[in-house]
Amino acid sequence: MVWDLTTLKKGAIELGFPLTQIQLTQFDQYLSLLLEWNQHINLTAITDPGAIQTRLFLDSLSCAVVTGDLSNQRIVDVGSGAGFPGLPLKILFPRVQMTLLESVAKKARFLEEVCRVLTLRDVGIVVERAERIGQNADYRESYDWAVARAVAPLNILVEYLLPLCKVNGQMLAQKGPNARAEVETAISAINLLGGGPIKIMIDKSSGEKNDDDVQVNNVLVVIKKIKQTPDNYPRRIGVPAKHPL
Repeated sequence: MVWDLTTLKKGAIELGFPLTQIQLTQFDQYLSLLLEWNQHINLTAITDPGAIQTRLFLDSLSCAVVTGDLSNQRIVDVGSGAGFPGLPLKILFPRVQMTLLESVAKKARFLEEVCRVLTLRDVGIVVERAERIGQNADYRESYDWAVARAVAPLNILVEYLLPLCKVNGQMLAQKGPNARAEVETAISAINLLGGGPIKIMIDKSSGEKNDDDVQVNNVLVVIKKIKQTPDNYPRRIGVPAKHPL
């Protein structure tokens, strides 16, 4: 099925990243696969095609406003789920080296199918927990960017992401209206794990009204890594969530 992608097309232009016809075709295929697979496994609660374009595709592309061109950089999407924000960024920047980290095998199979149908190259799909990958020398401190969307509160999330960032690399967390409070709670963990300067950017283009008719915007929290993460972090599976730093 060919979808009306006017919302996506206009939104990408507003973000400063106009999409080619090839990219629009890939997003069309992605949308179809997402709706098809979502009938059998729980990938997303967002099933309206227009909302998918706004709340999933454009939300993911908004990361590029902060990262800039990711071509030839290494990026890991932690807790990728249905591929957000990693796969839209891969479509936008075909030459990025993307790792999608997803611990649920069924979701990983969906990611593999999307990459196959869209013929996306240089995408590694890893079925594993972030705590374990963060202690694996093949992945630890080897990424320019570590990103995540709706995975965990920031004081937990930094223990998943910062160990994967190389020194002078950066982590990016997509957050909601409580982002500033989450940053305050996470300050000690950020410092301990090698994090440094923190930037908070509000992406008003992604905003929608909630039930109280209040605008809710996508907030991007970016933390630069300025020193190596101590060897004993991340801790073993489950500990960061049960006992945040």
